[in-house]
Amino acid sequence: MASTQSFWPVPQREGAADLWVCMSCLSEVYYRKVPMPDCPGCHGVSTYEAFTLEAVRDWGSDELIAKAVAAQAAGAGESAAAPVSS
Repeated sequence: MASTQSFWPVPQREGAADLWVCMSCLSEVYYRKVPMPDCPGCHGVSTYEAFTLEAVRDWGSDELIAKAVAAQAAGAGESAAAPVSS
């Protein structure tokens, strides 16, 4: 039976980076969230740093950049589809 990955949401502040990259393996990236209790790729704990997509494009591998683009697109789509509560 496959287990479901849990995430800690990371609140977005104006002008802050919204992609979180695992600095242990440099191969996992998430949009405004980090997996808990550890990185599913390398099992590093508390190893995430925030970056913009432009910053990831400056230094990331092709695979990491592709994951960052997909994560940001999926996250932006979820934000747009989320209902506004009052």
